Amino acid sequence: MSHDGESWFLLNASPEIREQLESFAPLWPRRARHSPIAGIVLTNGDLDHVLGLLSLRESHPLTLHATNAVARGFCEGNVLYRTLERFPGQVTWRRLVLGEEQALGGAASGLAVEAFAVPGKRPIHLEGRGRASPEDNVGLLVRELEPRRTLAYVPAAAAWTETLDAQLAGADAVFFDGTFWSSAELVTTGVGDKRAEDMAHLPVGGPAGGLSRLAALGASRRVLIHINNTNPLLRDDAPERAEVRAAGVEIAFDGMELTL
Repeated sequence: MSHDGESWFLLNASPEIREQLESFAPLWPRRARHSPIAGIVLTNGDLDHVLGLLSLRESHPLTLHATNAVARGFCEGNVLYRTLERFPGQVTWRRLVLGEEQALGGAASGLAVEAFAVPGKRPIHLEGRGRASPEDNVGLLVRELEPRRTLAYVPAAAAWTETLDAQLAGADAVFFDGTFWSSAELVTTGVGDKRAEDMAHLPVGGPAGGLSRLAALGASRRVLIHINNTNPLLRDDAPERAEVRAAGVEIAFDGMELTL
């Protein structure tokens, strides 16, 4: 995301970050040892959200925005983090405090972000180590300051709560967790034995699923993201996909661009 087209901020750092950067020309370096990436905002410590950081280990400073819980989970006891300490100040951490708006890259960027707690769980590699915290899994309200527009970003959510309703109510666009269509999806497809809720993902379908909640929001754009390869939404001819479209909800795809 970018306000001025010069400085860009990434939402999470997936293992595919190299391919993502190569496929989007505005993120290409413009000179030696340059990067237009001004910062990366992390929503939790799952490997599919942080592993890409280790691919950004070259001699360029990084600014990471995260809650204390997410930062500790990535840094403490992680010898691989030393690859991001090749010189003093290679990584600067900016703490996300729940409920507090924080400017991204200073006032000149025209962007700010506010983190809010979302029902979830600790990453698998941290299970049994330390206590769970509301800071372990957060959603984001990303605001363009002028004109005042808001994108709500929730890539993982175990349940829909009244608090979530309140946070998303005023957003102009909502990106929401669409990992699984049904609770028993992994079981019925024969690729796993856990239910969606066990993995901190609210199913899209069903009377209490994410789709019915998204359809009730007033946002002009509502988009399902983070879709697993077992999800029938990925099939063009699936009735589930038709149901989502009929509800006025979109399905994210690689290279998707959104204009409000």
